[in-house]
Parts: sequence; structure tokens; C-alpha cells
Amino acid sequence: MDYRHELKFEINDLDLAVLRRRLGAVMRPDSHAAGGKYTVRSLYFDTPTDRALREKLDGVSRREKFRLRYYNGDTTLIHLEKKSKLAGLGRKETAELSRAEARKIVSGDVEWMCFDPREPVRELCAKMKTQGLRPRTVVDYTREAYVYAPGNVRVTLDHHIRTGLSAVDFLNPGLPTVPVPDSPTVLEVKWDGFLPDIVKCAVGLPGRRAGAFSKYAQSRIYG
Repeated sequence: MDYRHELKFEINDLDLAVLRRRLGAVMRPDSHAAGGKYTVRSLYFDTPTDRALREKLDGVSRREKFRLRYYNGDTTLIHLEKKSKLAGLGRKETAELSRAEARKIVSGDVEWMCFDPREPVRELCAKMKTQGLRPRTVVDYTREAYVYAPGNVRVTLDHHIRTGLSAVDFLNPGLPTVPVPDSPTVLEVKWDGFLPDIVKCAVGLPGRRAGAFSKYAQSRIYG
């Protein structure tokens, strides 16, 4: 998969209401979003020295992070994702996992991963062994998503961000989470070769500039 363009904006409730009307008029809701939205639970990995967190906070141009993720509380299909960033461009490599495989990874049972046919699984195994990569924190949020075929555009609105603090039992539906302090709604715009003008106008908000908000970094506010 090639790198894609990515922009993020921190927005408020008024912006959210405006964007819902605009995006609903020019884009198609994501087919996976029942009722227009869905919930996301992610488990992020980091090293003992918090390399992924430090590189994000320091603005390192070339960086990566690993996470496990599932949607709408459905643990029958879990995704292992490697996110790579390069100077404002993003790339995601994904492997599907079973609940049993995800549980093994979280518990530190990694030997089987090194011989797995899926490349992201093998790479995570190698980095858990050589870099001490390990589960670090759970992040929950609600997402509204829209797509536009020309340019392969995807626009998401993420809100109600919550953190599991240092808990890593992300397969537990009863895992206690707390709201991330002062977390905004996050508007993300992703596209391939070009961003159509109709989408560019729809997401344009006066006074809002692209930033580098990280749900993972914000969720680490407690340590």
C-alpha cells in the first residue's frame, strides 16, 4: 500500500454540527457505520522507554506504531495494524486476528508469531523481542466516517475519547475507562493523489489549522 495524505484538525461541537450537514450532503456515509457511527477500541504498543510516545511528542518525521483494534464491541474480528508516518503522509498495514491470537499477543505469548505467514504479525513479534514492544494502553472513541470515491477520500469525526489508563485487557467489554481531559473532536481527512475541491470546501472551517493530535499521546496524560 502506498502512503496517503493525512490532515488532522481539532474542532468543537459547533464545528461538528456544521460538518455533519456538509459531509452528509456531498459524501457517502461509511457502509460499516450503522446509524452513521460506530465505536472503536484500540490497544497501543510501546517500548519500555516510550519510544512511540516520545517520537510523536518530538515531531519525528519518520515513525511507526502498532495497535490492535476492533469495532462495535465485536471481538470475533480483530485487526493488528502497523501505522507508519513520513512527513505528513500515512500508511497502514493490517492483518486480521482471531480473539485467541489477540489474547496470546496481549499475554506475551509471541513465539508462534515469528513463523506466521502474515508480515505485520512477524514484524510485531520481532520488535516485541528486540525492542521490548508491549501493550501500553487502551483507547476508546466514537467515529463518524464518510467516503468519496474520486481521490479515494475518507473523512472521519472522532469524539468521546476515553482511556483505559495503564490497563491492557482490551478484550474485556467491562474494562473501566475514563474520559481524556479536554479532548476535542478530531477531524481527519485522508486521500490518495488529489483532494477534490468539493470535499476541500466541505471540510474547510475558519480559524482551524491542521495539527498533529494523537489519541494515543493524549490518552497517556496520566502516565
